[in-house]
Amino acid sequence: MRFIAFILVASSLFTASLSAQDSLLNKKNIDPSKPTNLYTQVNTNLEYQAGKNQNLFGIRANVQYAFNPDNLLLVELPLLNNDRTSKFGLGDTRVRYFNAIKRNISKSFIAIAPFADISLPTGSYENGLGTSSWSLAGGIVFGFVVSKKLSLFPGINYVHITKPSTDLIPSSSKFSSNGVGFQFNASYVINKQTFLFVNPIPSFLNSNGNWNSIWAAEFNLNRIVVPNKFKMNLSWNPNFTYHINVFRLGATIFL
Repeated sequence: MRFIAFILVASSLFTASLSAQDSLLNKKNIDPSKPTNLYTQVNTNLEYQAGKNQNLFGIRANVQYAFNPDNLLLVELPLLNNDRTSKFGLGDTRVRYFNAIKRNISKSFIAIAPFADISLPTGSYENGLGTSSWSLAGGIVFGFVVSKKLSLFPGINYVHITKPSTDLIPSSSKFSSNGVGFQFNASYVINKQTFLFVNPIPSFLNSNGNWNSIWAAEFNLNRIVVPNKFKMNLSWNPNFTYHINVFRLGATIFL
């Protein structure tokens, strides 16, 4: 029932967002189908997380500020409700810095972009809203154009997750973790207004001498409603290792 309610509210967001599109400022030459293209934007997502022992739902918003075409700062804030604990509040905050240090190396090799990604434990673990650990990652993404419709953005990053700060964590998990993460993001342009991201995201982490693999992915369908101004997206982000499925319906305003 909660998932049905989520879909109904998501549909309302879609309708309300369309009514606001005419008030947006006109921009030119925005191509969000390539994630190494950096634009100032505001994103708001309705979110539903379905897990084995608990479900979360709420709003996840992020603001991306492009200092220039090659440097971008992202700040993401989730407001979630946990149906197991009946608690509502701020989840873990994310901050990301993205820098395209090289562009148009060749006709098909379009970008080299290092990044730093930090997740802050601002959500309460006791209330089921956060992890109680810091997550620190640094890596690099490469951009390749395969055809007019298909582009690839593989990446690799080093990950460090700090020791949990709460005593409620099981003893087997009370250690910091280090490892490596990969992405194999593919962007497929369906038509001038519609594109799809398919992104397998495996990670391999060592915690107290034990290696663990985490298999996750992202499927993100985007529709440009007003070119250079406004788009919407529908995504499914499964974590196959922990049996968590995240569904999002979002709206983006380009500023």
